[in-house]
Amino acid sequence: MSQRQVLQVFEQYQKARTQFVQMVAELATRPQNIETLQNAELSQAVVDAGAIPLLVLCIQEPEIALKRIAASALSDISKHSPELAQTVVDAGAIAHLAQMILNPDAKLKRQVLSALSQIAKHSVDLAEMVVEAEIFPVVLTCLKDKDEYVKKNACTLIREIAKHTPKLSQLIVNAGGVAAMIDCIGSCKGNIRLPGIMMLGYVAAHSENLAMAVIISKGVPQLSICLSEEPEDHIKAAAAWALGQLGRHTPEHARAVAVTNTLPVLLSLYMSPESSEDLQVKSKKAIKNILQKCTYLPALEPFLYDAPPNILKHVVGQFSKVLPHDSKARRLFVTSGGLKKVQEIKAEPGSLLQDYINSINNCYPEEIVRYYSPGYSDTLLQRVDSYQPLAN
Repeated sequence: MSQRQVLQVFEQYQKARTQFVQMVAELATRPQNIETLQNAELSQAVVDAGAIPLLVLCIQEPEIALKRIAASALSDISKHSPELAQTVVDAGAIAHLAQMILNPDAKLKRQVLSALSQIAKHSVDLAEMVVEAEIFPVVLTCLKDKDEYVKKNACTLIREIAKHTPKLSQLIVNAGGVAAMIDCIGSCKGNIRLPGIMMLGYVAAHSENLAMAVIISKGVPQLSICLSEEPEDHIKAAAAWALGQLGRHTPEHARAVAVTNTLPVLLSLYMSPESSEDLQVKSKKAIKNILQKCTYLPALEPFLYDAPPNILKHVVGQFSKVLPHDSKARRLFVTSGGLKKVQEIKAEPGSLLQDYINSINNCYPEEIVRYYSPGYSDTLLQRVDSYQPLAN
């Protein structure tokens, strides 16, 4: 056999292998084929054919195009179920994928980060296996990548890890991941920043300490910018949800959100008929989460004038908790017009709202409450009209 014939054999093998990988990748991206692929997996047809180990071999090849296709196929196979993802893990894919996170080829990095995300999303165990491949802090470098989809996929990977447990979120915080994510969100727009917004919400949801880590890293102003500037409702909704997770833990957390003037924006989005149903729901929930912990009264007072009854109840409730213990706040509440506004609220007798109003009124002398009650000036004028001065 001549040298040329030997080379042709190797070329044919290479072409056949590339074609195989491309076909698997294409099949895995079509929903109608997933059940077939899964059944083939369960029946060990694919396993017996050596498909997944072969894909793992392909990502180790020097040819970039082959690496891309193989990583894409592993991503598409992993995403459909924990069982399929586990099969990919068992074939040793994670270690090889993790080594390519910093590959200079942007298209390959996109696929590698996507594959790791699809594995990590299913369970704590799978996410821990991805983390154990020492992807931190290396993956944080991708948050500064010039390629926007590398950024997005890196955000998604970190989100899929953070969502599972406080332990994995704390690991991300310790690696500097929260600050890096906030910087990343500030550097991009639209759907590219969406997984990063959600990641901050997941971290904040786990515990008050993790939420404070996001606050200290200046996450609230950045999320507030997303809430105000993003044109798409689904991104605004994600920002509203994340802000609600940050503000729901303690009065200190709530104040950190309230001082950024976020509450009026949330209220406007909740009340706007142009907002999607999901945005309205998430804005309302965020407002309630923050209000129920907020004792920073200057942020609450505008709500006495603008909020609908279902929100107003929570605002008045917070005043009823703070005013009995703060003499300075009681005085300011009178001079700002707050006490007068509370007297104008029409509450059902015996309702929770009426109980809150009674608690506020009990903080003041009876004559002060009367003075600011609707119709009191008319009562005074009637007394003037009926008053008969003593004759000299």
